[in-house]
Amino acid sequence: MSDAPRLVTCGLPYTNGPCHFGHLRTYVPADMYVRYMRLRGEEVVFICGSDNHGTPIVVSAEAEGTTPAELSRRYHDHFDTTFRRMGVVFDHFGMTDGETNHRRTRRIIRALEANGHVYAERVEQSYCSSCRRFLPDRYVKGLCPHCGAEARGDECDQGCGKHLEPGEIREPVCTVCDTPAELREQEHYFFRLSSFEPFLLEHLEHLKGTANARNYALGWVRDGLRDWCITRTLDWGVRYPGREDLVVYVWVDAPIGYISFTEEWAAAAGADWRRYWCGGAEITHFIGGDITYHHCIFWPALLEGAGYGLPNAVVASGMLKVDDHKFSKSRGYVVWTNEDYLDLGLPADCLRYYLVASTSHTRELNFSWRAFADRVNNELVNTFGNFVHRTLHFAHTRFGGIPAVEAGAPVLEAIRDTLAAVDRAMEEYEFKVAVDAVMGLAAQGNNLIQANAPWKLVKTDPEAASRVIADALQIVKALALLIDPVMPETAARIWSMLGQQDGVEEHRLSESTEPLEPGHLALPAPLFARIEETRLQELEAVLEGRVAEAERRARCEPDGEAPLTIDEFARMELVIARVVSAEPIQNSKKLLRLVVDIGAEEREIVSGIAGFYAPSDLVGRDVVVIANLAPATLFGVESRGMILAAGDEASLLVPLRPVEPGTRVR
Repeated sequence: MSDAPRLVTCGLPYTNGPCHFGHLRTYVPADMYVRYMRLRGEEVVFICGSDNHGTPIVVSAEAEGTTPAELSRRYHDHFDTTFRRMGVVFDHFGMTDGETNHRRTRRIIRALEANGHVYAERVEQSYCSSCRRFLPDRYVKGLCPHCGAEARGDECDQGCGKHLEPGEIREPVCTVCDTPAELREQEHYFFRLSSFEPFLLEHLEHLKGTANARNYALGWVRDGLRDWCITRTLDWGVRYPGREDLVVYVWVDAPIGYISFTEEWAAAAGADWRRYWCGGAEITHFIGGDITYHHCIFWPALLEGAGYGLPNAVVASGMLKVDDHKFSKSRGYVVWTNEDYLDLGLPADCLRYYLVASTSHTRELNFSWRAFADRVNNELVNTFGNFVHRTLHFAHTRFGGIPAVEAGAPVLEAIRDTLAAVDRAMEEYEFKVAVDAVMGLAAQGNNLIQANAPWKLVKTDPEAASRVIADALQIVKALALLIDPVMPETAARIWSMLGQQDGVEEHRLSESTEPLEPGHLALPAPLFARIEETRLQELEAVLEGRVAEAERRARCEPDGEAPLTIDEFARMELVIARVVSAEPIQNSKKLLRLVVDIGAEEREIVSGIAGFYAPSDLVGRDVVVIANLAPATLFGVESRGMILAAGDEASLLVPLRPVEPGTRVR
């Protein structure tokens, strides 16, 4: 246990879209780590917030017809709520567009200038003569100057992954109007990153955390660093001190949010933020592997240059795949945290368990609904949940509660071994290894019950049966404490069923071997429910439908495959259909079950228009449907066709004059 206070942060979610499972790959393990350290008796502050600046937010706001501030606030609230629903609870969740962060960023810039680490220089930057503006970051696309891959703005995201400075991208094109860009001179400010190479080599050699973060960064530094442009030509962001035409680059003010959010927490808690950021604290950053460069090179150099304390550890997660495909929102390989999971009533604890138990934190995680169901059914239901429930149920029905018998030495030794194994794993950020050790203890509990058969033993030797149950109950207590960082709701339920009146988080892991007080047990109930095959198929169907829709859109894109021929168009059976009935589909906020008359027959069609039309508004309407699509089962309903609609508001395509159902559209 450390005497120094700990500050743990997570990479800031970007406020231009909703939360998906890829986000949780970072936040759930970080929350697990924080909860574990607190159970160990450590003083920990858990800080995060939303990243509100940069060109992608401006682009998204323009597309939605709103302002960057309004868009940022909406998604900030969305992430704050979603994280809480997932049991990820920060001590403070701020915004980089808050006044505290604007003020702290300007102070750090001035400190860097005063220390000689920033200089001004005129550089060539992409300019769109059609839009009449300079093209920062995501407003420009072209080819990477290093590897030749397609790149956008400030990074080669499809190729070598290198950071790109303004003006470096080859064959630049405006992403708004597709006009080839020209190069024009403009004054910008640069951070002397190259002068920090010796410092960074020393810092990285001693940086704790995961080896992938440290080794990647060391490789980049050894290849040589270039000075870093820290300004952009935008209206949205933190104004560069003394300049009304420039804002600070988002990758400067975003990590500074860690400091400003600590300031905001400290002001509310009556603490001193300097205790954490001016030396003396152990600072651990949990990030996605794709932002290693920023956290292991840019960020510590900025802190050193401005005179702040440095992070002690950077923990970088592996990326997420979906059904063996690269995670991609545009291609449909994405699972949304709310609409695809939490809104369906699925337990946050089960998803938390899956995310940390499936693979090593630094390795790629391949999500599939079937793999998820297998882990829930086999590990949580059959092993962990079965042992806890059968133990508590037997103690409650046969002994009326916790018997006045202490656990035996072998069981206490097994618990101590598990505690030691978990602690080693957590110190090494091997979260799967830690969870496997906990599940191993649950398996030992099941073997104890199975081998001794207390339901038989109680008939011939009640005292021996009580010793078996005392051993099993001691394991249940240890499991409640050990599993709390992973599944806090489950741990709280076990703790309550053990007859405890306080919260499990108020205790320490060291209490796992302390005997339970004899007495009352609450009526036990199963901890987990199986994911049945029908439910699994419904979950898979939603993802399959999303991928199919993305593929359909891609085929219709102007820059996609070859143009559609008249013969290919003629194969689509577009007909007028009359809506006979409409009703919501249970457990879905987006889908309606429609029965439509297409002339020769009536058929069911599932349509994702529930957010735009009440069922009663659709009955009797004539709509256009594709009648010869292959059937697809969504939420247990076989859909035989697709209703056509236009735009984000799903405006239905309807005939201007009355037409008989079944009439072909030509």
